[in-house]
Amino acid sequence: MSSGLPSREQAIELLRKNNCPPQVISHCIAVADLAMETTSKLQRKGLKINTELVEAGALLHDLGRSKNHTVDHAIVGAQIAQSIGLPEPVIKIIKRHVGAGITAEEAAKFGWPKDTYTPQTLEEKIVSYADKLIDQSKRIPIETEIERLQRENKSEAAERVRTLHEEITSLLGNKP
Repeated sequence: MSSGLPSREQAIELLRKNNCPPQVISHCIAVADLAMETTSKLQRKGLKINTELVEAGALLHDLGRSKNHTVDHAIVGAQIAQSIGLPEPVIKIIKRHVGAGITAEEAAKFGWPKDTYTPQTLEEKIVSYADKLIDQSKRIPIETEIERLQRENKSEAAERVRTLHEEITSLLGNKP
């Protein structure tokens, strides 16, 4: 692992070793592919992005789904990542990818440790955004995800997804 970051093959092997279901692994690969595509476009716009971190983080973002399929999979995944010695930037992607971020108030309601659970870095935002655009292993329009969140009475999360969409698309030079 160069700079402690697992390669694509090593990350997929970590998912397997931790007993992630095949459909979760397929989802993680689809998220990683989209995240890398987005990264490539942003780099062509002149943005500096750690591509190895984006790929490793995207592949491992749902590591916690090996144990849990609730929103807590972010915390569980971060704990697993920490226990196997993954670098802190990967751990942060894992714990910050859910719902385009979890506010401090939401985290407190979930009983999560006090921490930051919203994507802070561009790499974290790219992974979180790609995750919102992949349903199982298929790409979906962002509106589909926003509408789903609204139907589930998660209007704050829907608004965070919309804001993240606007930020990434404006960086790409597109109108949201």
